[in-house]
Amino acid sequence: MISGTLFVLVLLCGVEAGHAGKVLVLPGEYSHWHNMRALIDALVDRNHSVTVLVSSSSPTVQHTRKERFDFIVYKVNMTKEEANSVLRDMIHLGTNDTANKYKGDFIVWRVFSNFMAFLTDISKGMFHEDLLHTLRESHYDVLLSDPMMLFPDLMAEKLNIPHVLSMRATFAYVAERLCGQMPAPPSYVPAVALHDHLTDHMSFIERVENMLLYIIHTTIFPLGMKFTIDKLYTEILGKPTTMCETIGKTDIMLIRTYWDFEYPRPLLPNFKFVGGLHCKPAKPLSKDLEEFVQSSGDHGIIVFSLGSMLGNLTLERANTIASALGQMPQKVVWRYNGKTPETLAPNTKLCDWIPQNDLLGHPKTKAFITHGGTNGLYEAIYHGVPMVGLPLWGDQPDNLLHMKTKGAAVVLDISSIQSKDLVDALKTGNNVYTAQKNKMAPHCNTQDPSMGWRRKGLGIWKVGGVGSGFNLAPWILCSAVRTISKNKGNT
Repeated sequence: MISGTLFVLVLLCGVEAGHAGKVLVLPGEYSHWHNMRALIDALVDRNHSVTVLVSSSSPTVQHTRKERFDFIVYKVNMTKEEANSVLRDMIHLGTNDTANKYKGDFIVWRVFSNFMAFLTDISKGMFHEDLLHTLRESHYDVLLSDPMMLFPDLMAEKLNIPHVLSMRATFAYVAERLCGQMPAPPSYVPAVALHDHLTDHMSFIERVENMLLYIIHTTIFPLGMKFTIDKLYTEILGKPTTMCETIGKTDIMLIRTYWDFEYPRPLLPNFKFVGGLHCKPAKPLSKDLEEFVQSSGDHGIIVFSLGSMLGNLTLERANTIASALGQMPQKVVWRYNGKTPETLAPNTKLCDWIPQNDLLGHPKTKAFITHGGTNGLYEAIYHGVPMVGLPLWGDQPDNLLHMKTKGAAVVLDISSIQSKDLVDALKTGNNVYTAQKNKMAPHCNTQDPSMGWRRKGLGIWKVGGVGSGFNLAPWILCSAVRTISKNKGNT
């Protein structure tokens, strides 16, 4: 009986939907939006109808541009500049390099107060009755969201549709554990932390430290939510609730890493690894950039980017880094839009924006200096480029620790970095990584531009067509059956 059911499920998994589904998207900002774009583009390629719900103050989503998908823009009081300032203040609050900027409880309180005002403004626009009526009349089949911007779980509840959440991780997996019921035994699953140094090989003392991290985050998270976010959630929903209660109803959690990147840990069936979905072969560079790259000769180039979320480094820190880059034989392409460092050398080209994936895929690229965001990290893995990490905030220390553990990165502390440290790291990183490169790249960089990651990750969208009569159980089952079938075929 079981084998017969399995056979039917396998057949269903191989059948394309006869009709397209309607997907509502609530995106994040900055690099989170770029990651979401990869999912949106893949859905549109498969003839699904996609609508992006975005506020008028979004600093990243260019909703006036012509796209293959639709936009619904809800009005808020804040301007784009004000929203950008609030979000960047919150980001800077957690970065190593700018911690000294936020001395004193008053400034911290001001940043959080501004952020709560921002959330209140967003919630009033997002949950306006006229907008909710329009969304209900559109009969969406599923909501795809990023947790950087709150309230997608409430929107799914208001519209009574399944919710798919794209995320990386929370500190000590606190939301995944308390809200999503994901097990995370502290005896061998290291907590994600801002100053990360724990791996899956811990001494007794490190296990004690790990347990304390779990206890601290498990205590602070519910208390912090109770006196801030939960009040907004109760007001919006019109009945007592908590963020943890509503986000715990999420149907699928797409984790923006991949299983061989992670340490061994238990997962639930609705947690799906989709890291690297955005990776693709490099495109040709612009004429002036290609000429600069070619001028490097046999030494090649170094690509340097600290992502789209952080504004500028302090001038002191920029001078330290520029001095180090000037000592390298390689040419350097540095994404930087601050005041030009006094120590900038002729071998370094400053750019407001860089085609990061195309540069990482260039045969002359020798190293990547990165803050450790998942987008850039997976592009480096995909193209087989060694990394020097300068983690700033959030999941970045954890991401880079994983790569260091696997011999693919050297990690430095940007708050205390000296020029010699960066020079030594660039030289050491290349030598260490050479031994690992051939082990990493083959399963990441395939002949098929869509990659195994894309095929596995997006397989969940095909099941049941994400259309009318949407049934979540076969959606999860078919994804699992596909993975099991592939694994059996490879053994």
